[in-house]
Amino acid sequence: MVNLTVIQLLRDRALADPEGVALIVQGSAPLTYGQWDERSTELANGLVERGVVRGDRVGLVFGNGDWTDYAVAFFGVLKAGAAAVPLSDRLAPADLRFMLGHCGAVGAVHAEGLDVPVQGWSATPGGLRARALAETSYEKAAEKTAPGPGDLAQILYTSGTTGRPKGVSATHANLVHGCGGKRRPFAHSRHLVHAFPVGSNAGQTMLINALDAHPAVVTLPRFTPGRFAALIESYRAGTVFLVPAMAIELINAGVAERHDLSSVLLLGSAAAPLPSAVAGALTGAFPNAMIANYYTSTEAAPAQTIMMFDPERPGSVGRAVAGGQVRIATPQGEPLPQGETGEVWMRSPAAPRSYYGDPASGTFRDGWIRMGDLGYLDPDGYLYLVDRESDVVKSGAYKVSTLHVEEAVFEHPAVVEAAAFGVPHPVLGTVVAVAMTVREPLAAEELRVFLAGRLAPQELPARVVTVPALPRNAGGKVDKRALREAIA
Repeated sequence: MVNLTVIQLLRDRALADPEGVALIVQGSAPLTYGQWDERSTELANGLVERGVVRGDRVGLVFGNGDWTDYAVAFFGVLKAGAAAVPLSDRLAPADLRFMLGHCGAVGAVHAEGLDVPVQGWSATPGGLRARALAETSYEKAAEKTAPGPGDLAQILYTSGTTGRPKGVSATHANLVHGCGGKRRPFAHSRHLVHAFPVGSNAGQTMLINALDAHPAVVTLPRFTPGRFAALIESYRAGTVFLVPAMAIELINAGVAERHDLSSVLLLGSAAAPLPSAVAGALTGAFPNAMIANYYTSTEAAPAQTIMMFDPERPGSVGRAVAGGQVRIATPQGEPLPQGETGEVWMRSPAAPRSYYGDPASGTFRDGWIRMGDLGYLDPDGYLYLVDRESDVVKSGAYKVSTLHVEEAVFEHPAVVEAAAFGVPHPVLGTVVAVAMTVREPLAAEELRVFLAGRLAPQELPARVVTVPALPRNAGGKVDKRALREAIA
């Protein structure tokens, strides 16, 4: 499949199964492969008529209730020869303005009712299709606009929780790696349910799954535990994907007591490490499911590790799969011995990604991607994360792992969610703080007594605050920078 592109992947599926259902958004009509191909061609016509040419960048600004329109627009942009820039409608106008300006977007396709701050034109999918000529300008220009495997397909912006967002470039070859085979992924399922947002790396993975995997992909406009569980039950979903925050909500809402979740055979968690206490609780809520933790990043995909929940290795995120590799190395990329903590590097089995406008970034080196995490490998090759490099708390002479602190806090029965981070201290430089949501009142001193046998003295939180909810970015990750600012 060397010459495969994302466009060809859709055409092949539409020819083989035009009436097959690709995507279902709760409350909307299903999208078939034939409709997906036809509607995206109509939109491509409108884009070519607008003046879009091969190599242009086009922003796509949609919400989670607009997955169908977004999927059509994404392929319309690619068919016009351009690169898509997926963006959530929940982004602040300043962030949208920065991202669209940074990539030099010539225009934006967006959901109804949005005012998108783009320098060029903006239009809804319906408006573009209405402008398209019956003679199909896209098809006339197909030979000039058709991209190749090495051409830019998308620019996906990172969450920016540790700094200004960066645009990660991916080619067609990167996005279709592993696709197009005779045996389609998740063949045990007729339906795959997820709640990942538009504009996230996990969301883009689900978009490709809707195109290449066996089951129809089902999602909903807004996640709530009850709605998500009802969706799983009504479709008898065999595969479910979520982020740890959603898993915590499902468990605490007790949805398994009201909904039959026995159809789920695989439950995958992505975007952040899955606490072992949460993974253990999921095995009770989903009695027939294997619980899998997926570890990757926007920069590293499709490289990833996968870990089926194993009480013997509760803290591991697994081993590299599908031709990828993982190693522990110095900041310069020099490998470290087994068991020693260092920076996590991953090697993609596909053409590596890059930062748009910054191809020489130190994140990408000789096919290896610097993950920004600290970790180590055990004798069997299982990866254990110690912390995000930027989240490690340097307290006096000690380095404290916030992931380790969070795991311990999660063990308290009153704690629903927790985030550990560093705050300034006049003597030690930095000390550990914990923000938590609770199901019943929990005093700071009571938590410290509970943690005393589980954490070293330097790991005990000097500050503990209870909050109504942890702040999160559009991808579902806890925004620790916002927590630091709030406490300061």
